[in-house]
Amino acid sequence: MIMISTWKRRRAARRAAKELLGGEGSEMELTTPNHFRCPISLDLMKDPVTLSTGITYDRENIEKWIETGNVTCPITNQVLTSLEAIPNHTIRKMIQDWCVENRSHGIERIPTPRIPVSSMEVSEILSKITMASKKEDQVKCRDLVMKIKTLVKESERNKRCIAGNGTGSVLSAAFEGFSKTCFEENVPILEEILSALTLVFPLDGEAVSHLGSSSSLHCIVWFLKSGDLSRRRNAVFVLKQIVSSEQRKVNVLLEIEGVMEALFKLIQEPICPTSTKASLIVIHHMVTFSTTNEKIVSKLVDSGLVSVLLEILLDAQRSLCEKALCVLDGILSFENGREEAYNHALTVPVIVKKILRISDMATEASVSILWKLCMNEKREEKFALAETLQVGAFQKLLLLLQLGCGEKTKEKVTELLKLLNLYRDRLECIDSMDFKDLKRPF
Repeated sequence: MIMISTWKRRRAARRAAKELLGGEGSEMELTTPNHFRCPISLDLMKDPVTLSTGITYDRENIEKWIETGNVTCPITNQVLTSLEAIPNHTIRKMIQDWCVENRSHGIERIPTPRIPVSSMEVSEILSKITMASKKEDQVKCRDLVMKIKTLVKESERNKRCIAGNGTGSVLSAAFEGFSKTCFEENVPILEEILSALTLVFPLDGEAVSHLGSSSSLHCIVWFLKSGDLSRRRNAVFVLKQIVSSEQRKVNVLLEIEGVMEALFKLIQEPICPTSTKASLIVIHHMVTFSTTNEKIVSKLVDSGLVSVLLEILLDAQRSLCEKALCVLDGILSFENGREEAYNHALTVPVIVKKILRISDMATEASVSILWKLCMNEKREEKFALAETLQVGAFQKLLLLLQLGCGEKTKEKVTELLKLLNLYRDRLECIDSMDFKDLKRPF
């Protein structure tokens, strides 16, 4: 494919050159010198770099080669003694001069590329950040953190290099250091570090340890509760990293006043889908892993989270639906959560509709929710069970058994079918439209 597209480009360039140099009859053709072409793509090099074997390639092409796990030179097949590509300024200058000389042929001069940041440069910047934070020099530290952010945004390569050299740990340690001193004076540097941390995810264990300290968590929650949208978004992204990596931090987080209200507000008044999803993940960890989860669920139910989750499920994107279903499943493990769900007209119809509609995870959570509602219903009228039948759950559950599911889900489906079968003749009413787009293997 590369050879074909290159040949087409050559033919187009020759045609353009003929028109510029005297029409179709002209014998003059513009040929790109071979040593200006990348040996991999055969295209004109825009950022020539030389490997340890002495062969020059275009940076983008050779980096893709190395990123796929290759440790040899594509031309010589020799093992590379270093994976660091050195910019070939001589060849790049020659290519630029050639472009200028042939601009009448429609050749544009290649811009001088930005030199990617090296591991040594990153280490030097991080060392200065550590020193500045120890001296509580927030101005110097802020300038250095802003430099890190600028480099990350320049290119994906820079981002990988910066993230891969322990930047998350250094920034987190600096955040913890500044969080222990006068908070009001340090808000600008803490905010800058928080923003930079979101660019180097995922965070390692050392970084999470620094951010999970009491002083760090109090600062993060303060940003979460602030009116600034950017601060709140960055704060919840970092909280998601902390609780996902270190579940023991959940209890420390819950001791901070206002954290539940701030997370709920991010769901009720969303900033963007990713921040809503991050909030749901943090709440899910709180409901699942907290030692006081029953108390937490009571607060969430009282705040109206069940209604908000059901509204999200009506038209949210796939990943958001998955997270909302998982949180709802956790809440319905408790009696007060189920009572709130029983009182909401959307609960059963929305949950049944999600089975076999979104993903395996969503289906498993939906089955678990139905199981909790139907198996734990204490009312004599069995409204939830009757409604489950009336919206066509029986057929969907049978189909789910045929398509296959996990053992735990299979057990719940079997129990549900046995229970529903007792009322099936009197109450079943199936909406066949719910199955029209379902792909079946038979």
